[in-house]
Amino acid sequence: MAIIGKILKQTFELRSKLPKIRKIDSYKQQEKVLKKLLATAEFTSIGQHYNFSKIVSSKDVVLDFQNTVPTHDYNSMFKNWWHRSVEGEASVCWPGKVKYFALSSGTSESASKYIPVTSQMLRAIKKSNIRQFLMQGNFDLPKGHFNRGALMIGGSTDLNFNGSYYEGDLSGIQAKNIPLVFQRFYKPGKQISKERDWNTKLEEITKNAKNWDIGIVVGVPAWIQILFERIIAEYKVDTIHDIWPNLVFYFHGGVAISPYKKGFEKLLGKPIMFFDTYLSSEGFIAYQDRQGTESCRMVLDNGIFFEFVPFTEKNFDSEGTIVAKPETLHIGQVQEGVEYALLLTTCSGAWRYLIGDVIKFTDIIRNEIIITGRTKHFLSLCGEHLSQDNMNKAIKMVSEELNVNIKEFTVAGINYETLFAHHWYIGTDDEVDVTILRTRIDEILKELNDDYRVERTAALKEVIVDVLPSHVFYDYMESKGKIGGAFKFSRVLKNDKLKDWENYLVDKLKK
Repeated sequence: MAIIGKILKQTFELRSKLPKIRKIDSYKQQEKVLKKLLATAEFTSIGQHYNFSKIVSSKDVVLDFQNTVPTHDYNSMFKNWWHRSVEGEASVCWPGKVKYFALSSGTSESASKYIPVTSQMLRAIKKSNIRQFLMQGNFDLPKGHFNRGALMIGGSTDLNFNGSYYEGDLSGIQAKNIPLVFQRFYKPGKQISKERDWNTKLEEITKNAKNWDIGIVVGVPAWIQILFERIIAEYKVDTIHDIWPNLVFYFHGGVAISPYKKGFEKLLGKPIMFFDTYLSSEGFIAYQDRQGTESCRMVLDNGIFFEFVPFTEKNFDSEGTIVAKPETLHIGQVQEGVEYALLLTTCSGAWRYLIGDVIKFTDIIRNEIIITGRTKHFLSLCGEHLSQDNMNKAIKMVSEELNVNIKEFTVAGINYETLFAHHWYIGTDDEVDVTILRTRIDEILKELNDDYRVERTAALKEVIVDVLPSHVFYDYMESKGKIGGAFKFSRVLKNDKLKDWENYLVDKLKK
């Protein structure tokens, strides 16, 4: 079977020697995608309702599309359209019946969202996965690398069948449909991948780890870190490279890697390459294809049409809810350094759908972006406009400065005396002076965010920090049935989620 690795290596080398194709106009790429989506769905229920046939033949397809089809959040998309697909109706938002529904981690409006995953979307995701995989050809790697295993930690491939469709984590749906050519490289293999109990799955992977030659790891940072720690403890070694000496690449996603880098340094025997993957239940949005950046290049020609809504008070209320008729831009109108909420129109039947993420372009020529937060996960009690990106950077900087491994954190905005405060919950198993930690987080945020600095002299009167053992965060997630590779702890807690977390901590302290 080594011949497969040899062929892959030669393919990568040949690809790197091919002449560079001239840059294709981003707007033209996106216009072509939109026309194809409209033409494919013109005879669906939503296509007939909004007369896609007329839109696709208009002189300005993008503008006509924006003027005709309203924006949707998950609640309106599900209430008006997707519920019919869940009930078994065919050709509601995309031709044919939907075979798979991805169950999201529920970080925004609904406790558990059902996102349709069509066969066309699975093909699009595979195509983008292969593109990112081929990116390894840009590095001088030994031929043996392409015969080594790729460990992918995700949801169970033993999906629930509800009579007309299968439901589960997108990672489990992907693994169930992994391309044949990659199946021999895929770990932990079919049997362990079926396991639904997360702790049992980690135990089985740990038990088999010494038998595998792993070159690539894929998964959410928190759970990969937990797995590495388990393997190191099980075999009584110093680092994961004592078990997997040929580990070179880590493809991560779900949350920013920066707060976890300090923890990974302690688990690795030598440097590895980190590459971000922006893959959501709604589609493959972007991926990092070069070192020296934390940005991801958007996938503009593969089944998703993007729109960008300036994340301002004009377009969103104080709770992060989008207004009825927001200002929307296409890829040819965006600017670097401006925060935009993403709207997606996809080959899974999402139409002008607010995914909930807020992004910022770091390089328009390369179409590279970073995620700065979520529409409902910003803190702005009094105008401080604190983004998730600010929080991640502050935790990364303070963890390096104090040499503390911060595994998890979350922040809540609360009433304090007659004004406001931020309450931080920090998950670490290291000794740390809470007063110094609190002071440095506050000082770093003042440096990163001018609005925050101003409000700390006005309405934002206090910063409170509670340090908790890291397992408290994971125990809480498990108590909510949200344990596994697809789940992550919310960086900002508000309303009912904050009350639930506070009640959990009170109950924890009583025991």
